[in-house]
Amino acid sequence: MNSNFMELLSPAGSPACALAAFDAGADAVYAGLSKFNARERGENFTPDMMKKIVDYAHNHGRKVYLTLNTLLRETELPELMETLDIIDEISPDGILVQDLGVLRLARSYYPDLVLHGSTQMGFHNSAGLQLAESLGLSRVVLERQTTMEELAAIRKQTKLELEVFVHGSLCCSLSGVCLFSSYLGGWSGNRGKCKQPCRRRYYSKNGNGFFFSPQDLSALDLIPQLRKIGVQSLKIEGRLRQPDYVLNTVSAYRMMLDCPPDKFDEVLPDARNLLSKGCGRRWSHGFYSVESTKDLIKSDAVGAAGLRIGTVEAIRDNGFGFSVQKRVHIGDRLRIQPQSGDDGVALTVTKMFVNNLSTKYARPGQKAFICCDKEVPFNGGIFKIGESFPDYTRRLESLPARKKGVELKITLSGTKIEVNCLNAPLPPFSAPLTLDQAEKHPVDEAKILAAFSESDSADFALAKESKVEITGNWFFPAAELKKIRRDFWQKFHESVNPGQIIDSRINSLDKFRTDYLKITPHFSDSEYLRETVAMKPNGAEPADKRAVRADNIFDLNKLSQEAILPEFCPESKLPALKKAIRNAIDSGIRRFRITSLYALMLFEEFDKDQLFLTASAPLPVCNSMAVMELADLGCRRVMAHVEMSRQDIVDLQGKSILELEVFRLGRPSLLTTRAKIPFAGEFSDARGNKFELRFEKSSGLSRIFPVKVMSIPRLPGIYDFYDLRNAHWKNSDTETFNFDSQWL
Repeated sequence: MNSNFMELLSPAGSPACALAAFDAGADAVYAGLSKFNARERGENFTPDMMKKIVDYAHNHGRKVYLTLNTLLRETELPELMETLDIIDEISPDGILVQDLGVLRLARSYYPDLVLHGSTQMGFHNSAGLQLAESLGLSRVVLERQTTMEELAAIRKQTKLELEVFVHGSLCCSLSGVCLFSSYLGGWSGNRGKCKQPCRRRYYSKNGNGFFFSPQDLSALDLIPQLRKIGVQSLKIEGRLRQPDYVLNTVSAYRMMLDCPPDKFDEVLPDARNLLSKGCGRRWSHGFYSVESTKDLIKSDAVGAAGLRIGTVEAIRDNGFGFSVQKRVHIGDRLRIQPQSGDDGVALTVTKMFVNNLSTKYARPGQKAFICCDKEVPFNGGIFKIGESFPDYTRRLESLPARKKGVELKITLSGTKIEVNCLNAPLPPFSAPLTLDQAEKHPVDEAKILAAFSESDSADFALAKESKVEITGNWFFPAAELKKIRRDFWQKFHESVNPGQIIDSRINSLDKFRTDYLKITPHFSDSEYLRETVAMKPNGAEPADKRAVRADNIFDLNKLSQEAILPEFCPESKLPALKKAIRNAIDSGIRRFRITSLYALMLFEEFDKDQLFLTASAPLPVCNSMAVMELADLGCRRVMAHVEMSRQDIVDLQGKSILELEVFRLGRPSLLTTRAKIPFAGEFSDARGNKFELRFEKSSGLSRIFPVKVMSIPRLPGIYDFYDLRNAHWKNSDTETFNFDSQWL
């Protein structure tokens, strides 16, 4: 990629949003199919429509990246493979992945797919990017809580393409480790089903507020810095947003990317005016600066996105009334937000009255009544979340279906050209030639392929796998080449119909099924499975003297037998962590807990055969393919992901080639953030669920823990991990998280 070129990457939660993005000047869009993407609540795409959008993009010099960035349970692997097969046929410009198992399957069975690491993989330092490169990723979407200074330091140490978010909603938590939504009902943010509990109102002894709802990100004025650093792609968030948001936001960033450097400050106000139509929250620089991070949470600001236009003052069977604070028009989209901050009712304004007269719009100061058949909360805040936008229906209907790819092998000599069709029942086509030796510009493969790509057909197109073999250097008159091409396609159209085209790709599905049946899971015949206990610094020994005592890497003592590495390590602290690992090994520690992917690269200088590495929470391990990937990276044991149900764990156990462990007792972190939270201690939600917020000065991280202790029963043949850093053996107030319910 040109070092001076920065790709403008837009969300496309629907086909209409994709067209809006391209109309506004996006270089690429990212979009998902109906399953296995981090925005399953969006409209998303059917496979056929995705093919049309990919073809449209390629015909206009643009790109499409397909999202496959969720965690998968063991039983979903066969369906995932079918999805990968469809994606391979779609041929997007790249796929975004989170799950190591998805990455492994795509790389192993569909090697032509270009792989990008989703922000959900949590890469945030140079060690992580070194690992990403070794995994076969060509691009990484960095953790959103990486500062500009850290980004610049990372850029100098990697050749990978870097993609960063520049606009839209921000998650409060570090990417890929948030369990908040899942804890409150099984709706996992790591599986595209987040219910956004961070946007709700919470209550503490010091008052109540929206303690975990960050302002939106807007890095429009940071473009020159990002360009100087060498970022390849600027990503706009918003796959749940409508075409009007996409059109305005992409247009604003396109305006700033295209303007001359000396005009930047002059054009910036106009671009910001466009952005203001996006109906989002208050803008900020997100986590890009220490100052912005400290001021990111405004606990008195309602967590809902949009422009507040009023409050519900009256409710009738057919709608609601309110005093208009901001202009509202027929076709606008509204959300009515309850005071609790829970999900609000969304609707499109189709009928409205002012002073009992039907109207198309209402001005500030007027009393309006909006007709709807939905139940809205009294006193609920009314937010405009979008405006009317062009109808893309006809344009989408007019997009042509993808043509069937015809794979040709063309051989050329001075006396003959022969065309063999490799995926259709057509006899070899040949024509005699009398070609002269070329003095300057001999015909080459590209010219012949370009000629044969003109199939003059609504059903067929030259497949990208087609090849040309040329013996000698020949001058091939364009008119003669054109005639031969025309004769070949005429013969082809007369002899072949679309249903006779054979998929010439390797049958990866059959190969996977065969390989999957051969997996031999790990089995322990030991009656005693040695448990691991994580302790508080300077805490007493584990109750069971045979247990392994684990301590944080910076809190090791004479009793320590295992070191737990931090899940987040900024670039500036990597040297200290590497030194701590060397000191631990020199002191005799051989067991280490890997809580984030970056940490695997910190052991490359050591003999991993002499170490015992365990992939541990919050690093998610959900399926046997992820286990295999971690085994290749040197792990000997894996912890089943904390979110998983009993059946999910048992299914994983049946295919895991490594020792399997469960988080049996403790308080898992539900949300971890660098944002400054305006309080500490216990708090609760509107339903009475209780939590505790703790700030760790050494790391600068705040974490939410449930007050109830997670405690699950022992499972046969599976190792136990007890986390006593935030819990006690005898806690009576316990729960089982998703273990006895369903991980959605």
